[in-house]
Amino acid sequence: MKFNSTVALTFVLLVMMLSAGAVSGVWGYTMGREALKGVTQPNTSPAKKLTGKSKGSADSKNLKILLKEEEIFKAVREHISRNSNPNSQKDPEEKKKDSTESDSFTKKDESEEEKSTDSEESREEAQNLPIQSQDRGVTMEVTRTSQENGSLLLAVNLQNESAKTVRFLYSFLEVKDDKGRTLSAITDGLPGELPNNGKNFSGVVKIPSALLENASKLSITLTDYPDQKLQLNLSGIPVEK
Repeated sequence: MKFNSTVALTFVLLVMMLSAGAVSGVWGYTMGREALKGVTQPNTSPAKKLTGKSKGSADSKNLKILLKEEEIFKAVREHISRNSNPNSQKDPEEKKKDSTESDSFTKKDESEEEKSTDSEESREEAQNLPIQSQDRGVTMEVTRTSQENGSLLLAVNLQNESAKTVRFLYSFLEVKDDKGRTLSAITDGLPGELPNNGKNFSGVVKIPSALLENASKLSITLTDYPDQKLQLNLSGIPVEK
């Protein structure tokens, strides 16, 4: 009895598996058919295409290209001419470009030379400092020049080695450029009375840069007050650009 039930169960499982396989096959076939709807076979045969191509290639081999003798000689002469003169191979646009580049390099070199010349002149002028003037034991000198906040600054030293104290009124300070123009100037730090102790007293003379147009050199004149016997004259002071 137990054996019969085992056989029956096995048979049932086998039937279920066959049924499931059949259902899966039908379902897969149906899905594949639906997916291939609208797909058609090409009108042309690949075999025919290959045959046509092969024929075309064979025909092209049978073609013969004939060139005139004059054209061959002309091509050879042009080739020899280009090799003997490389510049002739360039078209007008390339030649124009080369000419422009050459001009730009020339202008650049000239600009660098001008800058170098200006720099050398500035160094030479700087080497001329300090500029000094002495009268009756009193010395005045300009040690350096610089530009700051729109003004030319002259660093000035005063020294008194005479027998008495000297007084200055800096409204009498006269500044001129190499064009002969009188320039307004402001002093800062320079003493009103210069004691006769031989010490250096430093200050600054400020000149607005707007007044120095086209000027390259300056001169300064200072006298004592009220006697006006001293004459301190400094010239050739370079204008810092």
